Amino acid sequence: MGLQNKIALITGGSGGLGRTLALYFVRAGCNVAITSQNLNNLKLAAQELSRSGAAVTAWPCDIKQKEQVERLRDKILQEMGTVQILVNSAGLAKAASFLEMDDELWRETLEINLTGTYQCCKAFLPGMVAAGWGRIINIASTTAKVAYSHVAAYTSSKHGVLGLNRALALETARLGITVNAICPGYLNTERTRENAQQMAQKTAKSTQQILDLFARSSPQKRLIEPAEVANLALLLASESMGGMTGQAISIDGGAVMA
Repeated sequence: MGLQNKIALITGGSGGLGRTLALYFVRAGCNVAITSQNLNNLKLAAQELSRSGAAVTAWPCDIKQKEQVERLRDKILQEMGTVQILVNSAGLAKAASFLEMDDELWRETLEINLTGTYQCCKAFLPGMVAAGWGRIINIASTTAKVAYSHVAAYTSSKHGVLGLNRALALETARLGITVNAICPGYLNTERTRENAQQMAQKTAKSTQQILDLFARSSPQKRLIEPAEVANLALLLASESMGGMTGQAISIDGGAVMA
């Protein structure tokens, strides 16, 4: 894929999807850094990746804080080099009805999912421009294209990510950089299970019944595996896909065909 020795940064690297992304980029020959706000979870992720044979560098960073993102950029530049592939995977997805949702959840969701993505792009894009090559891959969601009940903050933030994705693609189209979004459906991760547990507590259904409901929202009647997203991310990062930019690709078992 032409990714040998490329430097890749995966935000949200302590989560199930982030860990899988890191593993697949290492296997493709990249030098990978992962970051997350939660230091303990980040250490556990690095240990798990190490046991899988993946050599990654882990640095804590709260992407809501511009100064921390800039310090992360400087650390990676000093110890690894210029980030050439940025995968914005960090995100917050908590379910709550609109009237029950407190203002803090709205603020935090937009700060992590949208502003955090913006700040990472702002910090790492100049290095790509200077190098004349780069890949930005934004992990969005099918909620970037359609709405779902009880996730107003998440839906709004991911619609914003898709707008940012398109604007950046236009501005970098002739600079050797591509900017694309991946829009997964319900993923088979701990985040999905946590949301299922929260919904089960407010209904007469069990957690498994909620998970089954999530799965049935797709024509394939299943959850999406993190590895499927990781394989698509590798393809978008590859040299062979230099002509694809500004796209939002759904990987959702056919749930959203647009």
